[in-house]
Amino acid sequence: MLAAMSGGVDSAVAAARIAEAGHDVTGIHLALSSNPQSYRTGARGCCTLEDSRDARRAADVIGIPFYVWDMAERFHHDVVEDFVNEYAAGRTPNPCLRCNEKIKFEAVLDRALALGFDAVATGHHARLSDGVLRRSVDEGKDQSYVLGVLTRKQLAHAIFPLGDSTKAEVRAEAARRGLAVADKPDSHDVCFIADGDTRAFLSERLGASEGPIVDALTGQVVGSHEGAFGFTIGQRKGLHIDRPAGDGRPRYVLSIEPVSNTVTVGPRTSLEVRGIVGERPVWNGPVPEPYEPIRCTVQLRAHGEVYGCRAQLSGDLLHIELDTPATGVAPGQGAVLYDGETVIGSATIASAV
Repeated sequence: MLAAMSGGVDSAVAAARIAEAGHDVTGIHLALSSNPQSYRTGARGCCTLEDSRDARRAADVIGIPFYVWDMAERFHHDVVEDFVNEYAAGRTPNPCLRCNEKIKFEAVLDRALALGFDAVATGHHARLSDGVLRRSVDEGKDQSYVLGVLTRKQLAHAIFPLGDSTKAEVRAEAARRGLAVADKPDSHDVCFIADGDTRAFLSERLGASEGPIVDALTGQVVGSHEGAFGFTIGQRKGLHIDRPAGDGRPRYVLSIEPVSNTVTVGPRTSLEVRGIVGERPVWNGPVPEPYEPIRCTVQLRAHGEVYGCRAQLSGDLLHIELDTPATGVAPGQGAVLYDGETVIGSATIASAV
């Protein structure tokens, strides 16, 4: 069995658990950058030289073989370039979701199976049994949302040993096992943006281009920006609007038009949507594909609110009708469907009304 070791406490304890259970375990760390110094470090990173060393030390303590797999080229193409291209198209991608889909459970799993390993274990906080994915018992750390893009075949070769434990329990266990990462802070934000400045990162790659900020209610230009790629639906801060709204209330980003480089803003109420169309649907739950409407719930962002809904597949699209309005629904994000705590499917948000 292959244990993907990021260098954090979760993946180290996951590897230790499956080794202790008697599995023949090999630890691997993914080298995701040809220039690791350009990635985030310390509490912000997950794929730096520092993390590689932490993973190797953990493997030594556990007593398992350890290797570094170079996935930098694949990661750059499938995650970094995808991230830039999605923003350029006016969408808001989730790079962690894409990394799980394209790297950890496609590129890595394919190589693992080819080498004779039967499964890949990770430190994700989610439960998996008989190929069915469920939320973690630790609601605050649940990562089933970012795993909702995985196919049934991928889930059949995955193991998530931490789903029945809280993060506090995982840290305490790491300390008992003598793992130096027991108190290592969790990773945050986008690992491949060294300083955390997403707008500057995109501007460097896409080029600054001045455009208007337009008020949806009046049609007036109320400000300017250096690139529509620097905004996301529902954004309130950092708009630099020249004149206040007539009612004195804050404005929010309502839409992004990359061709005209226009950002449209308006009141929060204009953000409310009840209908969502998702593309590239994945149906990975224990129930049949819903070619007739089904009742379920949907999560529209990581650690976001859950909404009751009716969902139905129609050709290559997933149609979702919300029971109550949602705000800040951004194309490019994931819509993950649940039956209670069980993941039943997902899609990438294409549009919302």
